[in-house]
Amino acid sequence: MEALNRPLKDWFTSVAERRLRLPRFQRFEAWSHNEVGSLLETVLRKLPAGAVLVLKVGAEEPFASRELESAPALRAGDRVTEHLLDGQQRLTALWRAMHDNYSNRTYFVRFENDEEDGSQPAPRVLGQYRWNRGGKLYPLWCEDPIEVHRRGYIPLRLLNPLGNDQRNEWALTATDGNFQDAWQLNLKVQELATNVSQYNIPYLSLPEETPKDVALDVFIKMNTSSVRLSAFDIVVAQLEEATGSSLHELVEDLHAAVPTLQRYIDGGTLALDCAALRSDRAPNQRSYQRMNISDVAGDWDRIIAGIKWAIEMLDAERIYDAQRLPSVASLPIIAALHQYFPSSLDEAGNARRLLRAYLWRSFLTRRYDQSASTRALQDYRGLRRLLLGEESNWKTAPIFDEEVTPLPTEDDLIGAAWPRGREVLARGLLAVALRKGARDVADDQTVTAGNLSKREYHHLFPDSLLLKIGKVEQQKTMRALNCALISWSTNRNISNKSPLQYLQDRVSRSDMGEDAVRARFASHLIPYAELAEAGPYLESDGEKLIRDYDNFLAARARMMLPVVQSLCAGAGS
Repeated sequence: MEALNRPLKDWFTSVAERRLRLPRFQRFEAWSHNEVGSLLETVLRKLPAGAVLVLKVGAEEPFASRELESAPALRAGDRVTEHLLDGQQRLTALWRAMHDNYSNRTYFVRFENDEEDGSQPAPRVLGQYRWNRGGKLYPLWCEDPIEVHRRGYIPLRLLNPLGNDQRNEWALTATDGNFQDAWQLNLKVQELATNVSQYNIPYLSLPEETPKDVALDVFIKMNTSSVRLSAFDIVVAQLEEATGSSLHELVEDLHAAVPTLQRYIDGGTLALDCAALRSDRAPNQRSYQRMNISDVAGDWDRIIAGIKWAIEMLDAERIYDAQRLPSVASLPIIAALHQYFPSSLDEAGNARRLLRAYLWRSFLTRRYDQSASTRALQDYRGLRRLLLGEESNWKTAPIFDEEVTPLPTEDDLIGAAWPRGREVLARGLLAVALRKGARDVADDQTVTAGNLSKREYHHLFPDSLLLKIGKVEQQKTMRALNCALISWSTNRNISNKSPLQYLQDRVSRSDMGEDAVRARFASHLIPYAELAEAGPYLESDGEKLIRDYDNFLAARARMMLPVVQSLCAGAGS
């Protein structure tokens, strides 16, 4: 087996010319957008991303094959020269991001200072969520070079190693026709593109005479037998050596002191992130290695107190478990800030409002979609200065600067995906509804930690109707604003009825009539009138169904947005 080097441009060329293919037995694309963004930053910083494994192909392919996701399909007469046995996720992520063909993400790069060590600006990647509405791809700024440039971003597609003839035109448009500025911007883009093109991805190469069973065995071993030590495992060993204390035992103490913690997050990772921030470092693996390990053990009681306080805050905001938690990024920040929380009543009230506003902004913006640890440190430092009275302007913490971290618009709310997934805004909108009470539309029970396990995600406009009669794409039915968390029995009772039909059922079965049902829907921030006009639908009513559905989404967005803005300002009710 040979170990060789190959620049990214040559990998892309092999894919584009259909010489590099995947054995069909490989799993399909599986990486999250966070993993894609992390890899892109690794490439842009010219850091190693690991080797890949290929099998040389002779006259005939040893395995049935397929192309990488979104790569050109094989044509008659094409000559396949390699099968990619390991490295599919990395090469697919790079190919798709730089060809800008993810259906719901567009990637951008900008330069930000390292908040921890003050080094030169480093490239950061933003994977901007996209959605289609009315034939347009939102948010619209992603397609506007002037707006992209104003935000300090460069579209990643301009760095494609196979070249991009739009670079000059984009730079000129982005700078509003200023040739001098366009020249400087284009030089910056070209420099980045050259670095990307020359980025080395080393590979191990099995010769073409390798028997199929041997190639399969190597593939299986490389994908199952290598279990890396986690950062937590390394700190466990370091702490044991430095102090004789067991981190596992300390974490057990943490869980005993905060028994509800396990509903949300792994206690060990949260504690290390909190410890990193308390030592004025970013909450990431690199910081774990730089911390004074002895200080972590000596500070453990205060770390526990901070985490307990953060979890109590979640409970007070009616966020009861990991599935309903929009983002974990804010938890170590709040826990680490506990030491600066004022004791006097008025100051405590102001501080609580500040941290409540921070928490909801972390749930309802894309602040931590990318570069989460760096941005967490920026916000921690800003919030610390505010709590200590060193600053009075909330914009000291960048999460409050709406030029840097804009609050969602009505269009953002409409485009948010199904909240059972991991999209922060989608879960954030469900969290907003739960905070308002979210009483079951049939049995009238308010959602609690105790009955949450009996609640289900329900389509207010049934999925089956939208797909069968409306002929809409699945993505459009799976919207956060089309979702309510209701009891299992209520969900079964409603089934696939039109909104008009199931509302009539609810009203007829309520002793207090329509007013009671209206109040239950209002507790979810669901507009009653738009539902009451929706249905029933015949097979030929597709256009009416889509119109009613769009009107409902817009009405719910208008109803929710003031509540979102109020929470992001720290309102307590």
